[in-house]
Amino acid sequence: MPIDKSNADKLFSEPMKQIDQFTFNKSVVDVFPDMIKRSVPGYTTIIGMIGDLAERFTQPNTRCYDLGCSLGAATLAMRRRIGVDGCEIVAIDNSQAMIDQCSKLIARDHGATHVDVNCQDVLDVHISNASIVVLNFTLQFIAQEHRHTILKNIYRGLNPGGVLIMSEKVAFEDQSHHELMIDLYHSFKKVNGYSDLEISQKREALENVLIPETLTQHRQRLKACGFADADVWFQCFNFASLIAQKPL
Repeated sequence: MPIDKSNADKLFSEPMKQIDQFTFNKSVVDVFPDMIKRSVPGYTTIIGMIGDLAERFTQPNTRCYDLGCSLGAATLAMRRRIGVDGCEIVAIDNSQAMIDQCSKLIARDHGATHVDVNCQDVLDVHISNASIVVLNFTLQFIAQEHRHTILKNIYRGLNPGGVLIMSEKVAFEDQSHHELMIDLYHSFKKVNGYSDLEISQKREALENVLIPETLTQHRQRLKACGFADADVWFQCFNFASLIAQKPL
């Protein structure tokens, strides 16, 4: 959607005496489209491909889940590409501010697939009769000790042949490569208009809130949950998206 200057992300543009932990509150919601566009390389491509994958993998009379839906970009991408009958999209986020705005955006869309929007913790969601589950930059905000539980719940709720699409900010095992990817990412943010001060203050706000893991850690956890394999289909710097399919 077009971004006017009043919706530009300036949340960290002024020096702060105290930097609180990052939360998805009303202030973030108001600038979120601009924030995500300028902060996540390849985000538009990922959203578009989620729509393509929904067209390919959605089975008739099943559910598609968008866990950590924020403003519903992945939900809308799926809704506009699902071509089979009897489907429902379940959009979940634990931020009431996000859900309130998401509901308005969904209501303006004229897609045929029903969307159920709920403010709920993803740990409390019961996944069932699912052909697609999307975790689009969501797992990274979940405490590490709960990540296996969420993925196991997803695996159990997927129908045979169903897929998990999981996008994450990732870490790297080799420290020099890890630092290079961070430097390249910071350069990306500067090109998109963020100052050194904004980058530094937001990074501090996200410390201990967003915990990235390596692709090896993600693959091992997915395998432990029952997925036969998990392949990276998109990566730019330290942002990647994986697809894992439940065996037929």
